[in-house]
Amino acid sequence: MNSTSGLPRQPRRAFLARGGAATTLLLLQPKGVFGAEANSQVALGLIGCGGRGSWIAQLFAANGGYRWVACADYFPDRVAAVGDRFQIAADRRYTGLSAYQRLLASPLDAVVIETPPYFHPIHAAAAVEAGKHVYLAKPVGVDVPGCLKIAQAGQQATAKNLVFLVDFQTRANDLYREALRRVRKGDLGPLVLGEASYPWAGGGRGLPPADPEQRLRQWYYVLPLSGDFIVEQSVHALDVATWILDAAPLRAAGVAGRKVRPQGSIMDHFAVTYWFPNDVSLAFACIQSIPEVKDEIRCRVFGAEGVIDTDYFGNVFIRGNEPFPGGNVGNLYTTGVQTNIREFHQFITTGNVANPTVAPSVRSTLTAILGREAGYRGGELSWDALLKEAKVLEPDLRGVKS
Repeated sequence: MNSTSGLPRQPRRAFLARGGAATTLLLLQPKGVFGAEANSQVALGLIGCGGRGSWIAQLFAANGGYRWVACADYFPDRVAAVGDRFQIAADRRYTGLSAYQRLLASPLDAVVIETPPYFHPIHAAAAVEAGKHVYLAKPVGVDVPGCLKIAQAGQQATAKNLVFLVDFQTRANDLYREALRRVRKGDLGPLVLGEASYPWAGGGRGLPPADPEQRLRQWYYVLPLSGDFIVEQSVHALDVATWILDAAPLRAAGVAGRKVRPQGSIMDHFAVTYWFPNDVSLAFACIQSIPEVKDEIRCRVFGAEGVIDTDYFGNVFIRGNEPFPGGNVGNLYTTGVQTNIREFHQFITTGNVANPTVAPSVRSTLTAILGREAGYRGGELSWDALLKEAKVLEPDLRGVKS
């Protein structure tokens, strides 16, 4: 998910294996599935009813192609608020860490997952196994095993004629898409060097609460739940960088620290150098909780014939021998989601289960994890070593209700 809101559920897979056309839209026959106009809406379940979950639920409702039929969250107050707002039946509102299992065992077509990142692989894999289409917030996970679980779930979704979409807003923007099309065409010439950054005034300076339930409410400061902010938020910038470079890094060296956040919290800054194939390097920096900082999600990549310049909060353009004037992306935070919601519906109703967002989202999340691990260690770490180590982040969920 994109912000410090949302909600959890309990680990691993414990759901009913549901088969048959009654619980999933069989996309090979979209006309037969939807038929009359009255039946053309996709029946949705929301897993994670926090701030972003309730916000995105309204965008799905406004699209017109969906109807909310179920919701799940650890906290009853959040479930009640979403349930009341979207007129979800009382017996389709589920609470507790295992709430997602009961939601997935109920009749619906697709799920929207807006929980803390630790739970993304658990919930998404369970949804695919239960025969549901998946709309997943970024990042896809907090550790290597979680990311690989998402990669496998995406492949299984395609095999089961299910749509699986990861909600990166930049990838849904026409200016970004056109600029990247030109990069692929070779308008920059051979790529030479990149730089990316994500300064943010927000993020706060909190500590993980001692109370286990409050840790779920303030999960952003809990490393195993959020993955640290380089993974939870700064993945936006790294996703654009790996999109442009069209590769995973070979290795990274970095530093990280807490200068404004207290000990026991997540970091407040990272500086990482990544090395990519073909001797291309990327300098990356991210920092939070500095008053009056101008928010940017910036990425520039220089080629022998020009430079692509992108900012989530500003303009996208190419300068060089083959210029692209581009323009301002506007309110990408909202419009990118609206495009993803619209395309998710189109993919479902037309049977397009190519699921092209999964693999690059796994790649960029692993890139962020590589940067986190290099930063925490204050040294260099290779991509291969990261995957071989397969370090697991596991939160302490003792004291919370199942």
